[in-house]
Amino acid sequence: MDLSVFRGRARSHDDRGLSTVEVVVLAPVMILFILVLVAFGQLVDGRGALDGAARDAARAGSIQKDHATAMAEARAAAEANLADVCSGPVTVVQTSQGFEPDTIFTVEVSCEVRGLAMLGLDVPTTLTASFSSPLDPYRRTA
Repeated sequence: MDLSVFRGRARSHDDRGLSTVEVVVLAPVMILFILVLVAFGQLVDGRGALDGAARDAARAGSIQKDHATAMAEARAAAEANLADVCSGPVTVVQTSQGFEPDTIFTVEVSCEVRGLAMLGLDVPTTLTASFSSPLDPYRRTA
C-alpha cells in the first residue's frame, strides 16, 4: 500500500483544539476517580488496622490480673494502634461475660475512619472489629 497519499493530505481546520477540549473535560473526571480510589484505600487500610487493634487489645487484656487493668490495657493497646487511622475517639467494649480463669476475653473495637470524608461526602464510616483471646492461666499476679 502506498502511504504517499496520506502524507499530502491537509489537516482539517475543524479538528483544531479538540485535544485541548478532551483534556479539559477528562482531567477532572480522572482526578475524581483517583480521589475515590484513595478514599476506598483508606477504608480498606482502616479495616485492617481495626482488626489488628482488636487482636492486640484482646491479647493485652487477657494477660492482666484483674478486670479493670485488663480494660485499661486493652483500651491503651487499641488507641496506640489506631492513633493515625481514626478521626474520632476509639471505643473498646468487652463483649464476653466475666473475667474468670479458663474463659475467653472478647473485646469489640470501633472508631470512625476518614474514608469518604476527604472527598467532602458526609458518609459515616464507623468500622467495628471484634477479637477473642483466652485468659492466660499464667497471667500476671503482681
